[in-house]
Amino acid sequence: MSKPLQIGITGGIGSGKTLVCKIFACLGIPVYDADSHAKELMTTDGNLVSQIKKEFGDLSYLSDGTLNRKYLGEVVFSNQEKLDVLNKLVHPCVAQDYACWVESHSDKAYVLKEAALLFESGSYRGLDKIIVVHAPQDVRVKRVVHRDGRTEEQVKEIMQKQMSEEEKLQRADAIIYNDDSSLIIPQVLSLHNRFQAKK
Repeated sequence: MSKPLQIGITGGIGSGKTLVCKIFACLGIPVYDADSHAKELMTTDGNLVSQIKKEFGDLSYLSDGTLNRKYLGEVVFSNQEKLDVLNKLVHPCVAQDYACWVESHSDKAYVLKEAALLFESGSYRGLDKIIVVHAPQDVRVKRVVHRDGRTEEQVKEIMQKQMSEEEKLQRADAIIYNDDSSLIIPQVLSLHNRFQAKK
């Protein structure tokens, strides 16, 4: 059974990778949103749930079984060690879930895996190509402040925890510029044609 090309797509907060993924989805390309799947698995995978409770306590979940995001966020956000522990529990589950998902789309020329921390988590390994969605920092800060209602300081703090834009761009196989001066759709169509031709 032939496997589709596996394309990773990433970009710093506010770069517009979700918008780019929506355009690919409109072209009929399946998109695996790793961050959403991770959140889902943290409440639906019984084994993972018990590991999280064991590591971070029962307060990690609310009485209705949903994740206590506020509590867990406070525990891991300022503690790199605890964040690493959480990632080591979650990432293997996501990797397994993603592998099954890829198999279910074996009829496609290519699929996309969207993840904010594609490089940082190591999940870029095993992918055929990486697209980085790029926008200048000042543009990204404005977008996130407007979208999430965070302060500029909060947005910059998140950015500092992510890999630098320069390093992401160096590692990219393809770059989509979302800087308000380049049209996105022609860039997506060009990559779409390129990946379709590879099959």
